[in-house]
Formats: sequence, C-alpha cells, structure tokens
Amino acid sequence: MAIKLITILLVGVLAGALPGPALAQNCGCSASVCCSQYGYCGTTKDYCGAGCLAGPAIPSQKCPGRSFYTRSAFLRAVNSYPGFGQGGSADDSKREIAAFFAHVTSLTDHFCSVEATNGSSDNFCDTSSTKYDCAPGKSYYGRGPIQITWNYNYGAAGESIGFDGLNNPELVANDSVVSFKTALWFWMNYVHPAIGQGFGATINALNPEACDGENKIAKARLNFYQEYCNQLGVSTGYYYNKVHIF
Repeated sequence: MAIKLITILLVGVLAGALPGPALAQNCGCSASVCCSQYGYCGTTKDYCGAGCLAGPAIPSQKCPGRSFYTRSAFLRAVNSYPGFGQGGSADDSKREIAAFFAHVTSLTDHFCSVEATNGSSDNFCDTSSTKYDCAPGKSYYGRGPIQITWNYNYGAAGESIGFDGLNNPELVANDSVVSFKTALWFWMNYVHPAIGQGFGATINALNPEACDGENKIAKARLNFYQEYCNQLGVSTGYYYNKVHIF
C-alpha cells in the first residue's frame, strides 16, 4: 500500500528523475514557457527551477539534487523501513508520506540541495557526545534529504544503516540510497511517533525553533504539506496547523 502511494507521489516530487518529454505531454506549455513540477506553465523560478518538467529550465548544475534524488533510490531505501507510511487508515498513510516530502522539499530547496549551503563553515561536532566521538578532520553538517546534522546523528544512523557515519559522513552526499536511508532513519526515530498529533507536531519534532517565531519556515512547510495532500487526494487532517506559529 505505502510503496504504491509513494510511487505515485514521487512522479510529481522527483520529476527531475523522469524523462521530460513524457511528462510534458500533460502540460501543454509553449516551447518558450516552462512546465513546473506541478504541471503549470510559467516563466519564473517557481516554474523553471527545481523539478521543471519541460521548457527553458534553469541548468541542472545549479540543482545537484536533480540527478541525486531519484525514485529508484528512495524506493530501495524505503524497503528497509516497512513502518513508514504504515499507520492507521489509508488516509493516515498518505498524510505521513505527504508530511515527509513537505519537510524534505523545504529542507532541500525543492530537491536541489544535497549538502547544506556553507555547511563546511562549521564541523558540527558535539564534544559532549562520548559515544560518538568526532573523527579528526570530519564535518557533520547537514547532508541528504533531511539534512542530517551532528556527529551523534551520523554515528547512530551509521550504526543502524550499516556505514561508518563518523569516519565517512561524506557518503550521505555521495550515495543516494544511503542518503535517503538517513532521512528515513531520522524520521522513523524522531518524527514518526508524533505523526498522529498532526503536521504541526512533525515541525516541532524536526525543527522546534521553527515553532517559536520563525514563521516563514513553518508556513512554507504547511503549504507544501497541503499541496502534497491535494496530490494524494487526502485532507490535511484537523490538527495539521496546530502549532504556535501564527
């Protein structure tokens, strides 16, 4: 059930991984106009940027995630997390899938960013984490769909997934399957338990600072969530915006 829903959702979300001409048939845009990842015609960055299906798109080198975040990589990764999108009713499953991609879309700037901008300016080494000591010369800044950060997360994720997260954190930005697995690992451990409390609770689980005055982050994710719910034909749920952001 979840895999089928995920595949449908990814047609829109990871459009950069699909052949443009096949999808462009559904747009009807002229040659000088872009078809956005959602199937609308226009000429601004929202249409010609990340996920553009056809037309004079912004060059892919400005969007490294376009060739990195693929449907096949995600589907391979999600096979290791059978509990993802498997809770409650079919609508509940759709909402969790929508919530996951709402956050990922925001964190990666529409699936363009593989590594955090200027992330290497800080090594994100928490020296108080004695179980996961930082490796010399390694940095643990945000990488991957959920921008996993800090040595203790890289260490724990690596143990669970099966790679050396402390000595080889770069793998999260070089192996798309591992990258998606780190995102799903974090989600299932820290966000999935809150999914029944509504979308606002997932914002708090991922980025609690966004619920304390950083309204633009939370509002953007709420909008993405609503868009993905619409794509999946499901309501957002009564508690989707029950978080102190307005």
